[in-house]
Amino acid sequence: MNALKYQTIIKNGQLSLPPLDLPEGTVVEAILLIKEAAEMDETDYLLSTEANRQHLQEAIESLKNPDSYIYVDAANLSGKSPF
Repeated sequence: MNALKYQTIIKNGQLSLPPLDLPEGTVVEAILLIKEAAEMDETDYLLSTEANRQHLQEAIESLKNPDSYIYVDAANLSGKSPF
């Protein structure tokens, strides 16, 4: 099974997709994921409460101190957590 993903906006009640390079007669199953208009994005969520804002501010401050960084050598990763 192959998958294609497109994001589009309904206009005049119609769903429009770009031309698909599929053979004539190909059976296609479509699943529509409908985003809510007032969907909260990650930034809005992170700033939505005082506790979240404080946690975000602390995380930003910790980035200013390179001594707190955890360096990882991707070549030595074994799939096990170093913690």
